[in-house]
Amino acid sequence: MDEGQALASFGALSQETRLQIVRMLVVAGPDGMAAGAIAEKLDVSPSNVSFHLKELDRAGLIGQQRESRSIVYTANFHVLGGLVRFLMEDCCAGHPEVCASATQVAACCAPAARNVP
Repeated sequence: MDEGQALASFGALSQETRLQIVRMLVVAGPDGMAAGAIAEKLDVSPSNVSFHLKELDRAGLIGQQRESRSIVYTANFHVLGGLVRFLMEDCCAGHPEVCASATQVAACCAPAARNVP
């Protein structure tokens, strides 16, 4: 990921509703969520959610797929992982203890350790 892509991603994530959407889609995993379900869970209008989903899609943070009459959105884990790598790529700079705590993040992704509400 280059700096321009990172800035676009951070710009998209710097809004509360969009950050909530991305976090919900991360929890939803590869099955994703329909736009209507996202709107309902956030208690916002479908047009509001549509606006935010468009911004997240433009930044490449989410993907979409039509399923029957619904559009299902999923987190783009490849791009989200690239964003984390972008932040951490120079983290050690001679201090391996800095990266040690960051590598513990990977443990949260194990299915047994996942806290899904």
